Amino acid sequence: MRILSLILLLLIASLTGAGQAAEPSKKKKSKISKTSPAAGATYEKNKDAMAWAELAAKTHHLDVKWVKAQISQARFIPSIPKLVMPPTQLNKKNWAAYQARFIEPRRIQAGVQFWQANEALLLRAEQIYGVPQWLIVSIIGVETFYGQHTGNFRILDALSTLSFDFPKDHPRAAERQAFFSKELAQFLVLTAKEKIKPSSLKGSYAGAMGLPQFMPSSWAQFAVDFDGDKHIDLFNNKADVIGSVAHYFKAFQWQSGMPTHYSVQFHKTQVDMEALMAPDILPTFSVSSLMAKGALLEGEALEHKGPLALIELLNGAEAPSYVVGTENFYAITRYNWSSYYAMAVIELGQAIQTQLQTKQGPTQKQ
Repeated sequence: MRILSLILLLLIASLTGAGQAAEPSKKKKSKISKTSPAAGATYEKNKDAMAWAELAAKTHHLDVKWVKAQISQARFIPSIPKLVMPPTQLNKKNWAAYQARFIEPRRIQAGVQFWQANEALLLRAEQIYGVPQWLIVSIIGVETFYGQHTGNFRILDALSTLSFDFPKDHPRAAERQAFFSKELAQFLVLTAKEKIKPSSLKGSYAGAMGLPQFMPSSWAQFAVDFDGDKHIDLFNNKADVIGSVAHYFKAFQWQSGMPTHYSVQFHKTQVDMEALMAPDILPTFSVSSLMAKGALLEGEALEHKGPLALIELLNGAEAPSYVVGTENFYAITRYNWSSYYAMAVIELGQAIQTQLQTKQGPTQKQ
């Protein structure tokens, strides 16, 4: 189970800039670039692409001429197949380095400014969905630096490349190609619905879009029209962005008032690390079962009623860091399948909230 989870995290990391994004999720980040990536030929004369267009149009009740016209405009991006391949060399993970990348003064200050500028929207989202404001703000900060880094690939090109030219030597080629094919179809559905020119939208090399980096399927399932203007815009409309992130976490069972994690120590001679690490980040243990295996908890952690997981954060050549994650910690990993990502989101949220403490009142528990 743990080995499988590590493999998944490494594969997903090849699709993201920060660590991972769940396939139903949104989320795959792009390399930061000032210019558009080099493009190859269009798919206009690609028989497989045209056959796919006909089937997609029929399946999703779209005009076949319109779908074919969009796919005919899509271009193969040579860099993308390389970007989605798993890394050839596996570097030792380092939480300290990961932490420094996201919990830094510029991002914290940008988060403070975003929170102050959207305070009423954040409060309303928290009241409706039960998702804390710090989490919404922090997610947007980690994903795109509050809109500064949303990606420079045409979504139409990226998803077409991954649908029709996914690298065959990828260890999960068939599965991933099928996933991106569905995302391409969903992208065309949502652009048709919103009356947006598909070739006009840019995002990550894996097709993630907007400030929250939603994949098209997540846009369809979780994005909300939070300001009631009858349109959903995750690129420019902060209300829709905030409401959609909150709705996403509500859908993934965020529990209002529950901490995200607790500190943990270990019995020096009686700890069963193999058993504690076996479920990976999936909350599985009760407080009593954790302690029976050598984990030492204290304070409010001893009163926790739900399942818990031992979270390991490697620190390169140094000793790993450990925390005990709750179901809310796990919920954050549904946005991006990485415990490093989840801790970065939590700590960035804490740092931003600390800056606002005098105006916002008592801090919310992480």
